[in-house]
Amino acid sequence: MKGLHGSSKSDSLILTHGDSDGVCSGAIAKRAYPDSDVYFTSPVGILDELELANGYSNIIICDIAVDERACKKLYSRLVELSEISNITYIDHHPLPKKCWDVDWLHHDVNVCSSELTYKVLENRLNRDMRRVAIYGAIGDYYDNTPSVKEWLHDWDKRNLFYQAGSLIQALIYMGRNYDFKRKLLAPLSHDVIPSEIPDLPELAKEGSRLEEMLRIRVKKQVKSLDNLAYVIDPKGYMSKSAIYAASYGRRGVGIAAEYRYKKQVYDMSLRSRNGKADLNRLLRSIAPRHGGTGGGHASAAGARVPKESFMAFLHELDAAIGKEESKETSEK
Repeated sequence: MKGLHGSSKSDSLILTHGDSDGVCSGAIAKRAYPDSDVYFTSPVGILDELELANGYSNIIICDIAVDERACKKLYSRLVELSEISNITYIDHHPLPKKCWDVDWLHHDVNVCSSELTYKVLENRLNRDMRRVAIYGAIGDYYDNTPSVKEWLHDWDKRNLFYQAGSLIQALIYMGRNYDFKRKLLAPLSHDVIPSEIPDLPELAKEGSRLEEMLRIRVKKQVKSLDNLAYVIDPKGYMSKSAIYAASYGRRGVGIAAEYRYKKQVYDMSLRSRNGKADLNRLLRSIAPRHGGTGGGHASAAGARVPKESFMAFLHELDAAIGKEESKETSEK
């Protein structure tokens, strides 16, 4: 477990994702339950984390997608825990087709996890924590929702984007450094602005420098099919590489692929510029036909396929995106 805890066990446990939306969600939940233990996890790791959840009276889970393959086991474990604990599961990722109908699941694909966490726990929070929710919304590209647009009127929007940008760049730069995230989450839960958190501005600056180098590499290396553009082993942030691949490849969808030598697979991050193709739906259908897995959001998703299937996967996905975009155009 990758945790943030004191010398003795708390009554409350928070499990959250390690990206900007997850960190902000965790900070909001931590403000609602100040004495809680906080651990960073993922869709594939949450079952292991929940094995150590016995003894907590409150369990709050934020920004953890329900993995289709583990859906039944996760449900069974949470039902077991709900017999002795109060469960609050907050998420915005698309759910598997056959998922749960329980009152402790708070789900909305139209907002980020940070906004949803604030709304679910609002009676325990002050209005200033909306600012942290906005950071999370900006980091997950959900800053155009009705609530976030309304909340933005209470702040100087320019400063909020500066603070959110600094937070996002530092988190991406530090990757899986959970010690850093532990130290960061505590002041964030007290609404300390990111630019005042020790070391964060310097880390954000270094992250931005590396991103600029990445942008130039992707510009030189990007390749395009009919409807998608891709870059292989960009040696940098995958999600940002996918964005730049779409931009410099002049296509609606960008893919950054990284080869994993030990597993003989390509891990991919996908981003849509125009929103015409539902990447989550396409990947859930196409990736398994090539021996892989995939899913996420409609405009931001991930996939993994074996090395030998990679190009065939790209070409099938390219054709499917073309059909989606043609359908979208004809319907207009």
